[in-house]
Amino acid sequence: MDQVIVIVDRLTESFILNCKLFALTLLFSLPLGLLISFGSMSRFYPLRWLMRTLVWVVRGSPLMLQLMIIFYGPGLLNMSYTWPAGDTGRFVAATVAFVINYACYFSEIFRGGIESIPRGQYEAGLVLGMTKSQIFFKVTLLQVIKRILPPVGNEVITLVKDTSLARIIANKEIIMMAGEYSSRGLIWPLFATGIYFLVFVGVLTILLDWLEKRLGYFRT
Repeated sequence: MDQVIVIVDRLTESFILNCKLFALTLLFSLPLGLLISFGSMSRFYPLRWLMRTLVWVVRGSPLMLQLMIIFYGPGLLNMSYTWPAGDTGRFVAATVAFVINYACYFSEIFRGGIESIPRGQYEAGLVLGMTKSQIFFKVTLLQVIKRILPPVGNEVITLVKDTSLARIIANKEIIMMAGEYSSRGLIWPLFATGIYFLVFVGVLTILLDWLEKRLGYFRT
């Protein structure tokens, strides 16, 4: 029984790393994704081409490969800057990789949501004397949030599970920790990790459903 308690404590401690990676990725990738979407819709062709090329490369390559390139790349290229040593460096590198990856996915969702708003609303705002920023934040943005919430919710739930990929650069997240026990002949910790993810995803699903209902007044 004591062994079970110790294992559960270690799994919980490792799952905190998954949660931190999840939270930091959302915190930085959502605003970065919005900026990338603006660049993708820019009338300045070089910027639009650059942003769309970035999105194409990131979406077209595996996240696991991106993690390895971002973490090992500076050292292999003999760059003056490398990641800090130890667990801190591995976690920072994983966070950067996740933020870039998910920002590109979110940017396409944002772009689709913004472009789905009828052009007439923008033109009506100009006629009323509103600035472009006022039209975006007071007319467009809330409608966009309502429309993109389901696909963003899917990406958020996918992110929860993708955090386990951080183990590829030796971040001691929950599945890596459970794998250490399975190598010793204990299988149940590996299956127990599913409970952590299911509970977390369940809470997120409830929260996303609540948000969608709160924005229901934009339903047309």
